[in-house]
Amino acid sequence: MPATQYTGFTDAEAVNNSKQSTFIYKDLNLYFTRNPVTSDVSTVTDVQDIKRAVRNIVLLNPGEKPFHPEIGTGIRGALFENFTPPILQAMRDRIEAVVRRYEPRVTVRSVNFNDPDSQRMDNNELRCQITFVINNAPQIIEEVDLMLQRVR
Repeated sequence: MPATQYTGFTDAEAVNNSKQSTFIYKDLNLYFTRNPVTSDVSTVTDVQDIKRAVRNIVLLNPGEKPFHPEIGTGIRGALFENFTPPILQAMRDRIEAVVRRYEPRVTVRSVNFNDPDSQRMDNNELRCQITFVINNAPQIIEEVDLMLQRVR
């Protein structure tokens, strides 16, 4: 499967309004596509907005967000580590803590990584799957898949 399938960018393109939610979350589409009706920048709403926010928080490195150097997981820096169970647990705890603190709209259920013995680990790639529920609709389970890989 191509790596772009796991990045969550395709989630930001879809429209997925939850029927259970009492609030509609709305944000700008970062692709800056044009709304065909209003000719304004299109928006992402509800579930897709929350998925994109979770993905952004996890991929942020500490110090990248201006005036908030504490936000971020630094997970990309761990791509060259030997993925032993204690390292994976530390990464899992870091992701859960950052999402719990900086994304109050969700409750994290689990953070899973691909099997450390798989062939992908030789290429310094790590697939991360974050499962969560939206606090306004706790019966609906959502997930974000991220493929963390080195850029160069």
